[in-house]
Amino acid sequence: GVEPGAGVVVVAAGGGGGGGIGAAMVPALLIPAILLSLARPAAPEARNTDNLLVITVATSETEGFQRFIRTAKYFNYTVKVLGLGEEWKGGDVARTVGGGQKVRWLKSELEKHRDREELVIMFVDSYDVIFAGPPVELLTKFLRLDHRVVFAAEGFLWPDSSLEDQYPTVDTGKRFLNSGGFIGYAPTLSDIVQQWRFKDDDDDQLFYTQVYLKPALREKYKMTLDHRSAIFQNLNGALDEVVLKFEKGNSRVRNVAQDTLPVVIHGNGPTKLQLNYLGNYIPNAWTHHNGCGICEEDMLDLSQLQDEEYPHVTIGVFILKPTPFFLEFLQRLVAMDYPHDQLSLFIYNREVHHEKHIQQFWEEHGDDFYHVKVVGPEEEMTEGAARDMGLHHCRQDVDCDYYLSMDADVALTHPQALRILIEHNRKVIAPIVSRHGKLWSNFWGAISPEGFYSRSEDYIDIVQLKRVGIWNVPYLSQVYLVKGDVLRSELRQRHVFTLGDQDPDMVFCKNVRSKGIFMFVTNMDDFGHLVATADYNTTHLHNDLWQIFSNPEDWRDKYIHENYSQIFEGDLVQQPCPDVYWFPILSEEGCDHLVQELEHYGEWSGGRHQDARLNGGYENVPTVDIHMKQVGLEREWLKFLREYIAPVTEKLYPGYYTKAEAVMNFMVRYRPDEQPSLRPHHDSSTFTINIALNNKGADYEGGGCRFLRYNCTVDTPRKGWSLMHPGRLTHFHEGLPTTRGTRYIMVSFIDP
Repeated sequence: GVEPGAGVVVVAAGGGGGGGIGAAMVPALLIPAILLSLARPAAPEARNTDNLLVITVATSETEGFQRFIRTAKYFNYTVKVLGLGEEWKGGDVARTVGGGQKVRWLKSELEKHRDREELVIMFVDSYDVIFAGPPVELLTKFLRLDHRVVFAAEGFLWPDSSLEDQYPTVDTGKRFLNSGGFIGYAPTLSDIVQQWRFKDDDDDQLFYTQVYLKPALREKYKMTLDHRSAIFQNLNGALDEVVLKFEKGNSRVRNVAQDTLPVVIHGNGPTKLQLNYLGNYIPNAWTHHNGCGICEEDMLDLSQLQDEEYPHVTIGVFILKPTPFFLEFLQRLVAMDYPHDQLSLFIYNREVHHEKHIQQFWEEHGDDFYHVKVVGPEEEMTEGAARDMGLHHCRQDVDCDYYLSMDADVALTHPQALRILIEHNRKVIAPIVSRHGKLWSNFWGAISPEGFYSRSEDYIDIVQLKRVGIWNVPYLSQVYLVKGDVLRSELRQRHVFTLGDQDPDMVFCKNVRSKGIFMFVTNMDDFGHLVATADYNTTHLHNDLWQIFSNPEDWRDKYIHENYSQIFEGDLVQQPCPDVYWFPILSEEGCDHLVQELEHYGEWSGGRHQDARLNGGYENVPTVDIHMKQVGLEREWLKFLREYIAPVTEKLYPGYYTKAEAVMNFMVRYRPDEQPSLRPHHDSSTFTINIALNNKGADYEGGGCRFLRYNCTVDTPRKGWSLMHPGRLTHFHEGLPTTRGTRYIMVSFIDP
């Protein structure tokens, strides 16, 4: 294990880049010029690492380049970069032959070192390369190969397959040369590249191949290939051979086919995403022992800014289907801990069902934001076109520093989520959110060759928070933050989400990947969760009442009393009469929605003994009521009893374990001119709950419950609080007269 070092310096001296160098140019970061001497002494069997120089090429400081430099700094490599800010003329090497410009620049650079016999030079690409081991290990392995020049090897012959017969055969390992990495003594490498006489867009790998395949030159220069990946691991064609290993507190790539620990990992060809996966861990970016080692790097600090100094953010809100708890979603926009004068909203609503909610939000909060634009269902705009429009709102506004895209099924409950994402200072970053109790989330850890979902080895651990950090992933959706200057540079094309009839999110991610932009997700904070929208029934007055199964977290937050947890933690429960307990259970909104829903249904019983709803058709102690079964809410109410009443029962009546079964679950309505009271009776239950659903004094007068055996009365019911008492034998009770207004209670006879 080698401890990370500090102080790698980079020289920016005319040159070009490796695979992916044809990416769109972006303004270069201010990396000062260069060359760093190594602080770590060489191992006895290795050459002094002061005599090792790494040369690479990069025309722009992409995130891949920055990752390469970070891994070089970690091990204190001396790196010289050729080509920053230069125009790339070496062709589109990601798709066809090219790269000759790299050889021309290297030829010029090596002229400076051709007389330094002791100098070992390693050339590697930068955009798709990471270091996995230190200089001492690199030099030791190079010396053991006992050649003056060692090229990386791969299993594919590129670019001229007709040369296969000219390659020497090998007993094990990869047979063909790859020019993305090679190491050798400076004079020998200089002699080789001095033979370059070709154009910038001619193929560099073909040039080196032709030198290697000439036996006389191969012998003259003492050239060989790293067949067993002792130094260079090319991922293309070798993914089945490469595994991620955590050993002695370190993370490392192991080639299990050759039992080697490569020093340089190259995501050549179509393996860029696999390199991104490995780069989440290598070198020690994340380990089981220390967690994330790079998550705090390059962060911004917003804490000292005045409100007017905060970055301006356009939030794109997308309502694509009827969505539960949508009013809460809108309220969280208002409750964001971020200066609202620095927030603009672009709202795309495709659902007629939510038009009234958007209108209400506009009327109440439209002036709270810097600017609000709404695109409604009447405009018949496609999802992809709407997402392009939202993105373009930020792109064309030079004051727009960030664009936050958020679908309506994202419950971003952390009020500082936007601040946190901005402070992580990534071009594209998303908070990880998943469905309650499910592995379904807003990112993919891997994608298949066809571009669809594929589960990465670490996906479950990340979703379940067994691994916490910031992760480079190939696909994200539903909620993510993009820097505004990225929209005006790499992603400046107008259509980022639309391509035929393809899924807009997949098109977006493909476009982002094609520009060499990394997409990160973070689970370092509890940002919230995804709301399940499948089978959301919108035919009721308050549809969210039915969501206790699909969205239990949201249902609890909306409908359970805010002090419910104190039942188990403090002394909140009261005992107004012997074995009669009183505790908070439903929120104000929970009470109101139940009453409004059943009044909307409206089919109250007449309080008569004859009752066709019951087996036998007779009610001994009738009330004016509506059963949960009548409104289709009984299954959900029984779930409520199991989840929220049963734990209270077991606390208050030790030794009794309820099944929380109930046949009779009903709302009672008391009115002076209808049914004001209820005669003394026993309940057909082991125990009963009686929840007050409105306020005494404001909504009604009178009412209450009297337990005759104990001559004890509870006559000041609290809205949202429940009485719990034994049903049979001991607690003979009556409902006291309601003298004014309307009193509502919710009753369940539990464990009949």
